[in-house]
Amino acid sequence: MEFITDRNTEEIEKVVVAEADAGQRADIYLAVQLGVSRSNMQKLLDEGRVSRGTKVLKANYKVRTGEELTIAIPEPESLEVQPEDIPLDIIFEDKDVVVVNKPRGMVVHPAPGNYTGTLVNALLYHCKNLSGINSVIRPGIVHRLDKDTSGIMIVAKNDAAHISLSEQIQSKSAHRSYLAIVRGNLKTDSGTVATQIARDKNDRKKMTVVKEGGRDAVTDYEVLERFGRFSVVRCQLRTGRTHQIRVHMEYLGYPLVGDPKYSPLKVPFAINGQALHSQELEFTHPRTGERLRFEAPLPEDMQKIITRLRNGQF
Repeated sequence: MEFITDRNTEEIEKVVVAEADAGQRADIYLAVQLGVSRSNMQKLLDEGRVSRGTKVLKANYKVRTGEELTIAIPEPESLEVQPEDIPLDIIFEDKDVVVVNKPRGMVVHPAPGNYTGTLVNALLYHCKNLSGINSVIRPGIVHRLDKDTSGIMIVAKNDAAHISLSEQIQSKSAHRSYLAIVRGNLKTDSGTVATQIARDKNDRKKMTVVKEGGRDAVTDYEVLERFGRFSVVRCQLRTGRTHQIRVHMEYLGYPLVGDPKYSPLKVPFAINGQALHSQELEFTHPRTGERLRFEAPLPEDMQKIITRLRNGQF
């Protein structure tokens, strides 16, 4: 699946139909692929927003192997996002960017069910001005972290900075490193996971590894500490797919401690969400050209888990 952002009008998604999905109705197939409800997908089809080449498709169209479908998703309706006086852990800030340490449990931008208390609400209060490329709902947001993933994020204060940072992430010249606590004892000290990732057909809120029809996803990993039943791992992203590290570690057989979606088993530790922290970020400053590197300290819950593991208390 290819994702393209049109700054002025709409978002475009392109989906290539895998052989295993051939014969499905377009509304059912695309609802799963895009992670939306079937009724919402039917609305997009009725509005003529789904096509194959120059042919506009209907909801009952049966998709075929190898064909590329294009979905034009309209900009979200304007939503007045209110600035909120929420404390921010700011690591660095100038007139172009702000680097923050997002706490676990904070949603990045407003969405159904979370219109307040988000990082965007806090940023609007603190910064006043943010880039407008990602609409009023996601101002300044260049990349995201899951609600229950803590750590470092970079935010753009103007469009020029946003474009530069997005291009760096796309070209992989911006580097992101995560620390994870996983179940099990990995067989190798380091390695690379290279797969395709797509939405899970049985649960559209989850992602999964697929043989075809997904998006390329590559994660490098290195074991930092071993404790038998648990390991501390550093993960380096080469791509930035939804839930990528969580999916890849589960795929290897070493799911993240506390992950409610991919490892919903009880653990002998106090943590609300997956033990995953965005620890390091390196990028080129969009205005000065200076290479910058920042690090966010581990949150208290993960630090306590590692201390217990080192003391054999599990």
